[in-house]
Amino acid sequence: MNRKEKFISHLVEGQLYKKDSIILGTGILDGEPISGAQIKVPLKTLNRHGLIAGATGTGKTKTLQVIAEQLSLKGIPSVLMDLKGDLSGLAQPGDATDFILKRSEQIGVTYEPMDLPVELMSISNEKGVRLKATVSEFGPVLISQILDLNDTQRGVIAVVFRYCDTQHLPLVDLKDLKKVLQYISNEGKEDISKEYGQVSSASVNTIIRKIIELEQEGAELFFGEKSFDVEDFVRSKYGRGVISIIRLTDIQSKPKLFSTFMLSLLSEIYETFPEQGDEDKPKLCLFIDEAHLVFSNASKDLLEKIEAIIKLIRSKGVGVFFCTQTPTDVPDSVLGQLGLKVQHALRAFTAKDRKSITKTAENYPDSPFYNTSEVLTSMGIGEALITALNEKGIPTPLAQTLVRAPITRMGILSENEIDNLVASSDLVKKYNEDIDRESAFEILEKKLERIEREQKIETPSGHIPRTGRRSKQDESLIEELSKNTMVRQIGRTIFRELTRGILGSFTKRR
Repeated sequence: MNRKEKFISHLVEGQLYKKDSIILGTGILDGEPISGAQIKVPLKTLNRHGLIAGATGTGKTKTLQVIAEQLSLKGIPSVLMDLKGDLSGLAQPGDATDFILKRSEQIGVTYEPMDLPVELMSISNEKGVRLKATVSEFGPVLISQILDLNDTQRGVIAVVFRYCDTQHLPLVDLKDLKKVLQYISNEGKEDISKEYGQVSSASVNTIIRKIIELEQEGAELFFGEKSFDVEDFVRSKYGRGVISIIRLTDIQSKPKLFSTFMLSLLSEIYETFPEQGDEDKPKLCLFIDEAHLVFSNASKDLLEKIEAIIKLIRSKGVGVFFCTQTPTDVPDSVLGQLGLKVQHALRAFTAKDRKSITKTAENYPDSPFYNTSEVLTSMGIGEALITALNEKGIPTPLAQTLVRAPITRMGILSENEIDNLVASSDLVKKYNEDIDRESAFEILEKKLERIEREQKIETPSGHIPRTGRRSKQDESLIEELSKNTMVRQIGRTIFRELTRGILGSFTKRR
């Protein structure tokens, strides 16, 4: 058996799957694509997550596009976080050029250009379905982690959420959260301290400043209603999985907003989806482009939360795939959870680069056919080192791979095409209605206005009259406050002040 035959046998024996799989390309030996050495990934292990890495311009995004296409054709929906804006072409068929046809022939697949069902989405002002969530849905723990609060400040946030629960104050957006914080450190301070203990004004002010910092990154567009139901990610049309592309081109310089959104999305999916067990294919796959933005700007607590969810979310039938320049962009604790690894070429311009390449090579299985460190720097565009997990969870043979071409457009959609796609969306009609119902901000504003009106009940000389007898106005005010659950605490405070005034007038009369 010659070297080529041994190579084919090595790959075929390492990829004997009982269930369905997708083809990513064909193996390369000594610089030549080898027919009959297709590189396949079993659907069963795609919920074990993955990594697509490589230097700029080596073909990472096109590989991501190919994987999303093949999943869609198998009926598996996916969510793509598109920070560069070059994935919208999935909605239009590709071009059968001579180069692509030759490449497909070398790989042993038929090239059939086609469009796939795509849903454009946004957390900002981009066109598409608006993805929103309320502050209440985040909860005190996640809000504290996003704002990077210390233990004392976390305690304040916990008090805020508890107070809003008991007082029926909906926390919908950041405006509501700021208003409640201002209220408990000023007008409501006395009631809060009696029920929950003293709240530090300094801590409140610090939290408000951190909320303002988050708002400056555009988070006010994300927090609100109508909340997005993550079950709407899990859809198919004509037997093909819907590809939801979240357009994030205008938040590249806002990493905190990006990590906030990503963590909330993962958390919502984990908490919402039922346990799936070990199924033959994943329920949903998420692709996070420019993943270094998530990890390089996240706090320690935020990283721990992300790592915990990545470890647990696969039991929900969800695979998460990170697309970044080097594997070192992803924390080791997350990297160790990844089953599929697609490594495009790396460039060695400095001593630091060479050390990074050596470290990267150690993350891959040894191969009798390659010197991994050398291959990492010599691969061309559209080539990658690929290893996955077989159905028993064992890594498949490492192979330098000629990656297949996308069957959809490799370019982006025109503005007219985007407009037409958005106009035909049922989810746009469902979620793009602005809702501003009465929430904590409006309720507290009314409370404060009522207190201000009560304090202005004065005599012409500017003094509040004190008599030994309650007026009908006083009695009606007290009765109204005592019956209104939303202002019960304020009512008690005013009642005490009125009582003190009445008793004071009795004393003066004597």
